[in-house]
Amino acid sequence: MITENDIEHIAELADIGISKDEVPEFTIQFNAILEYFAVLDTVEGEGVPDAGPTNVFREDEPRPSLPQEAVLANAGSTEDGFIKAPRVM
Repeated sequence: MITENDIEHIAELADIGISKDEVPEFTIQFNAILEYFAVLDTVEGEGVPDAGPTNVFREDEPRPSLPQEAVLANAGSTEDGFIKAPRVM
């Protein structure tokens, strides 16, 4: 069971603003969600065949790639034979 202190802690971790007035309502809703997961855990999986992993996409077909010059011709900027991207910080 989730307490109001847990909700306040989760809100702080998620960096969302929850007022003190909203905490009891969120606590009730959060516990209802967790109770629903407990119900789902009791569902039996009988009668469902285990199909295993299924590829819903096309089959992989190896094809030759584009030459490096053609790829770099479409790039905004390049450096030492590679596509140069903006620095991310």
